[in-house]
Amino acid sequence: MKESGKSPCAVSLSGLSDKVPKLFGIPSGVPGLDELFFTFRVEGEEVKRVLLNGFPSASVIHLTGVPDTGKSLIGEQFSISQALCGYNVLYVTVEIPAPFLALSFKQRSQALKADWDKMKERIFIVDATRYPELRDNVGDLCAFLSETIEKEKINSTVIDSITGLYEGREMLARSIVRKLYEIMKKHYQTAIFISQKRSSHEEISSEAAGGYAVPHIVDCTIVLSKIVLNSKALATMYNKKPGEVVRTLRIDGCRMCGHDSNVHLLEIDEKGLVRVGKPLYEVLK
Repeated sequence: MKESGKSPCAVSLSGLSDKVPKLFGIPSGVPGLDELFFTFRVEGEEVKRVLLNGFPSASVIHLTGVPDTGKSLIGEQFSISQALCGYNVLYVTVEIPAPFLALSFKQRSQALKADWDKMKERIFIVDATRYPELRDNVGDLCAFLSETIEKEKINSTVIDSITGLYEGREMLARSIVRKLYEIMKKHYQTAIFISQKRSSHEEISSEAAGGYAVPHIVDCTIVLSKIVLNSKALATMYNKKPGEVVRTLRIDGCRMCGHDSNVHLLEIDEKGLVRVGKPLYEVLK
């Protein structure tokens, strides 16, 4: 078994010390979300928890949920936030054609009162709906992404959605996600992979279309869900009106750093802006 003319071998931790990346927070652009990630620091005889204030750097974040839970909105807010900070973002659209995605970005920037002229030069869109050779061949897609990341000096990548890359061939989901994950790690990308959940799946589980293959590969999974308050008793429990919708967010594991494991309320306002609210246990006291 050989790769690039070299035989595999075990490497000690000391031999990897010069390759270990620095861990820091990458702002998500979603109020209330960044504070859910943390790390630890030794001070004297104490080990203190320190907020990371963002997604763990160079991590692949899997964002999954049923329709209308805010997945794409979070992907867009993250992209805008990074662009406004002066970083280049690659947004791979598999579901919606690029001109309509650009319209959504423009609407989102107006709601955020963001400088459209500043951010539009830093968000690069790959329209996989227009090029089936990219959507249907993960090898071609990975090669194109690698070339684009290097050429445009991309810092973060969003794929919306990875589910569309293995639609109708879910047996290949693990292989497809693995190859995309490897490209993101190769280029030290802080990435968001958005995926769909089937309605038959348990809402708060991490299992997405494609099975558990997806969350097992990535660095962190965030599960979004929604509850329709279709009874007076249920509405009273949440202090809402019957017929309203309650959305939630839960971090279902993160191998890169510590994280809050509670279910939190997820709020989407009339402008389409997302924020993370209180833990659910506080609401239901």
